[in-house]
Amino acid sequence: MKKIFITALFVGTFTLGYAQSDYYNDYRRSVTDVNWQTVAVDLVLSVTQADQLYALNDRYSDYNAWNNAYATNPDRWRTDRYTEIERILGPTKYTKFKTKYYKGKNPVAVYNSNKYKDKRYKHIDKKAKKYKHKKGNKRKNK
Repeated sequence: MKKIFITALFVGTFTLGYAQSDYYNDYRRSVTDVNWQTVAVDLVLSVTQADQLYALNDRYSDYNAWNNAYATNPDRWRTDRYTEIERILGPTKYTKFKTKYYKGKNPVAVYNSNKYKDKRYKHIDKKAKKYKHKKGNKRKNK
């Protein structure tokens, strides 16, 4: 019984840490996938606005800094980040930013939609459905 408990505890801890690192990877991609200097030029941002964007991008330089802010709710980074970008750019420039870099979609929704498209675990769904189906057939036959 102790072995099962310890194993479950270990797996739970590892899974939570891994899930949080996925959130952090999404955060890092939101910073690195966009060329912010090009954004500043394209949207004709003031020096102050550009500096605020760069400071926002440098806010969490590593996983530990990010984890200190979002350990209890790792989903929150999306709304925090894009609300702050909208505040810096203003509503009209933020709309132009979304249109050009996120195909008109809200960036929060873009990263939320990716959250459930994790291809690493898709094969497990198929096996689970197959197992349920077989298990159900055995019951019907008896």
